[in-house]
Amino acid sequence: MDEEIEIPPFFLCPISLEIMKDPVIVSTGITYDRDSIEKWLFSGKKNSCPVTKQDITDADRTPNHTLRRLIQSWCTLNASYGVERFPTPRPPICKSEIEKLIKDSASSHQNQIKCLKRLRQIVSENKTNKRCLEAAGVPEFLATIVGNNESQNVFDSSMSLTDEALSLLYHLETSETVLKNLLNNKKGRDIVSSLINIMQRGMYESRAYATLLLKNILEVAEPMHIMNLKPLVFTEVVQILEDRISHKATKAALHILVNICPWGRNRHKAVEAGAIYVMIELLMDESFSSDRRGPEMAMVVLDLLCQCAEGRAEFLNHGAAIAVVCKKILRISQTASDRAVRVLLSVGRFCATPALLHEMLQLRVVSKLCLVLQVNCGSKTKEKAKELLKLHARVWKDSPCLPRNMILAYPS
Repeated sequence: MDEEIEIPPFFLCPISLEIMKDPVIVSTGITYDRDSIEKWLFSGKKNSCPVTKQDITDADRTPNHTLRRLIQSWCTLNASYGVERFPTPRPPICKSEIEKLIKDSASSHQNQIKCLKRLRQIVSENKTNKRCLEAAGVPEFLATIVGNNESQNVFDSSMSLTDEALSLLYHLETSETVLKNLLNNKKGRDIVSSLINIMQRGMYESRAYATLLLKNILEVAEPMHIMNLKPLVFTEVVQILEDRISHKATKAALHILVNICPWGRNRHKAVEAGAIYVMIELLMDESFSSDRRGPEMAMVVLDLLCQCAEGRAEFLNHGAAIAVVCKKILRISQTASDRAVRVLLSVGRFCATPALLHEMLQLRVVSKLCLVLQVNCGSKTKEKAKELLKLHARVWKDSPCLPRNMILAYPS
């Protein structure tokens, strides 16, 4: 667009300050571009008008057809200056249409297939439709299909009804309130059990979607629910990590363990499921370490699990555990370094046999801890490194790895 063309100010959205393509009026009387006001309301979790600061009392946004036609006419008149006329936007789906679609799907298996195909099309159009689907009860409808063992009928050549419903449920990007409702639904099957069943028996793509959904749901779960998770949850999450079915699924599984391990006896359940071994194997994989967030979360999980005796025992049973953790110090991030030092402090404090201390010396743990004291890696990390060094000063003080000033600081 030519910079010399003056755009009428009332053509501009008060939020984006760009020409409105789909102007809508909210309950306060202010007109916004639909996409901008919906991002404001849904993504920002705000219910106030950006201009008036008053609450927007209803969810519906009325299309401002008069303003849209004026903007389109202005674009046409200025086409010679490079202004492009945008097409008339399609009206968003209405709640009653969705409710009828769901109701009709109950009459036959064929109608259920048609319903899911239509929902897929609606979801792909825009974010407004997603919110409308949520208001019409689509997440609950899809969760019922996901939890129904009899819905494994062929949807097409590669997907079952359950798989399609699961994919749709994930792409709906449902709100925290709806996720909590799905978790606490007493009428249908437990959504967590349904997702674990798919993670256990489903195809790769469905297992990935189930893991991503489980992460979202457990993030909003109450502590009591998290503390009562069955051991099978941990078994299947660890299996997802071991199988590495996708990068997103691996990250989601790590998120799950980071969020649930601190509660109750979940550390013990994770250890029994083999989480320690899998964390170490992941950290040994150089391709996994290419993205620092993955190794950070793996180290957080190791730290959590090494806070219980069973976790420390399993950690020391892996021949490469100490070497792997030591290697990650000062190589990934400050968070990873801090957690790695915490892991070494846990095993060094509670499992310090002469053989273990000798192994730590041979694997250059002592020299790495001394290096931590010399670089800028956080005061708390340094305190933990110093604590571990002082804890075994009598064993390590004659080591040539130690700087002279550290040796002189040790008690005789």
